Amino acid sequence: MLPQDAPQDSLPPGAEDTADGSTPEPQHRPMRSFVLRAGRMGTGQLRALETLGPRFLLPYRAEVLDLDATFGRSAARVLEIGFGMGDATAQVAAALPGTDFIGVEVHAPGVGALLKHIGEKELQNLRLLQHDAVEVMNHMLPPASLAGVHIWFPDPWHKKRHNKRRLIQPGFIAQLVTRIAPGGYLHCATDWQDYAEQMLAVLGAEPALQNTADGYAPRPDWRPLTKFENRGLKLGHGVWDLVYTRRG
Repeated sequence: MLPQDAPQDSLPPGAEDTADGSTPEPQHRPMRSFVLRAGRMGTGQLRALETLGPRFLLPYRAEVLDLDATFGRSAARVLEIGFGMGDATAQVAAALPGTDFIGVEVHAPGVGALLKHIGEKELQNLRLLQHDAVEVMNHMLPPASLAGVHIWFPDPWHKKRHNKRRLIQPGFIAQLVTRIAPGGYLHCATDWQDYAEQMLAVLGAEPALQNTADGYAPRPDWRPLTKFENRGLKLGHGVWDLVYTRRG
């Protein structure tokens, strides 16, 4: 038993008393679909972050974003969640200059790498956020503001006890579809079969979505092969694309 006059900083974590002498309830943080990993940024990535970040990297704020003001025009907008090192994102943005892209990624090296691509390709139709995509979706994106959403090769959390951390879950999808305009699309891809099956079940159960294929879809010609996809193919994995549209 702790002495009654023990200094507060000597108490074990979670044992601090409340004003009425009771033990406080533990605070439950929302479960994340990602883990922040330490990663070194190269010189080019750091330079891109310093020179291009002020223009193309948006600060996270818990307020709705004015997309027309952000891009300086009115255009179709596509959200990409988890763009990795940004190679595929930059290719698609370069191929579709009439569409604006919002890329969300938590890992700093990937953000720096995509900023570097923006500079090299002189892209004007791409803005980035280094933040949790769930919070960005909930607080910054207006309802029915997106023409499309890309979720390509999200972390599969392949150990069964970690499956609950996967991004594609019913609650997340129910919120996400409210940000997609009627007729807009959601395109997911994975190289883990059991995650593909989970995606198919979750997306198929969402009443606001309509599958564009009988099950899995062929890879659209405009989707580049990503680093993760190439890695999966080399390991002998299959690749599954799912393309759904929001019902009107």
